[in-house]
Amino acid sequence: MEAVFISKLKPLLDAVAEQMALYVPKKSGEYYVYSKYDPSANKSVEFNNIRTCTTVKEFIFAVCELAAVYPEPTGPEDIKPFAVFGLKDCDLRSIEILDKVFTEEEFQDVLYVKRRENMFIISSDCFDPSESCFCNIFDGRPYAQSGFDLNVSQVRAGFIIEAGSDKGKDFIEKHSQLFTEADQSLLDERDKNRAQTQKQLEQNNAELKFDATIKEIMENGQDSAVFDVEAEECVECQACTRICPTCHCFYLYDTRQKDYFTKMKMWDSCMRVGYAEVAGGANPHKILGDRIKHRLMHKFVYFLDRYGIDMCVGCGRCIETCAGGIDQRTILKKLSEEFKSKGKTKSKVAK
Repeated sequence: MEAVFISKLKPLLDAVAEQMALYVPKKSGEYYVYSKYDPSANKSVEFNNIRTCTTVKEFIFAVCELAAVYPEPTGPEDIKPFAVFGLKDCDLRSIEILDKVFTEEEFQDVLYVKRRENMFIISSDCFDPSESCFCNIFDGRPYAQSGFDLNVSQVRAGFIIEAGSDKGKDFIEKHSQLFTEADQSLLDERDKNRAQTQKQLEQNNAELKFDATIKEIMENGQDSAVFDVEAEECVECQACTRICPTCHCFYLYDTRQKDYFTKMKMWDSCMRVGYAEVAGGANPHKILGDRIKHRLMHKFVYFLDRYGIDMCVGCGRCIETCAGGIDQRTILKKLSEEFKSKGKTKSKVAK
């Protein structure tokens, strides 16, 4: 990858903002959220040490949007190029997961595809992960591995900028006056910082070393009482699915205007009691513990079977936002202990 150096972030962000709307991290209490970048503001941009509270999903999969109009059909809205700065490796991997869902040839979501085509991704390294972060369990890293246009790594003298796509290379070439060569000492410092952060992640999650794959543990734990026990703390707020960067359930509903009808698309949640209800009132997931189990089975079994990757990126947002204090790592550890006590007898998942 091509790597260059810049001493301050503002010239880089200003150059991006000249071409498109730019969203950057902003500190809000203990957390980071995204706000639109204002080049005229005399404020330094936060270099977020950790992923933001809000997710990249909100930029490409709208909470609520117009899906169709009748009788006159409607095409994709006019989506202009935009950039997001400060995305982490877990965010980029969540985009990869959403891409598999919304860009399938047979079932392409034209609005999603349009936003992805117009998105310029500027990722950055983590350097102080939270106790809730467990991305390393899913082969995540505290730095971007792929899926970015530009990546920013902070070093003592400034920032190393890497190009990860043709769009990123083109940007660096067109703004070459902003950058200087990143010498080997800077690259060595960056690599040392990354190794230290990776070590911190591994220490934080030392207890999450299982004797089997999470898929096997989940498959064998389907009859476990763990889900019902954990459900006693759940308040059904659905925050775990709303804040998750990979949950993608939605529902469609119709509205009537004066002389036409619209079909709207809105986020939904498998934790909602009526989510699985069918005509006649039958509901296979009426019991809360069953809904918790279904959510985790989707994360670690169903999605993996269909697409070949886990649907969890280990960002820890669901842990921090849960009003009942439920930690899915605790569920996995309990299921792992039960799995070991069974002598690792594998079972099939009913399809």
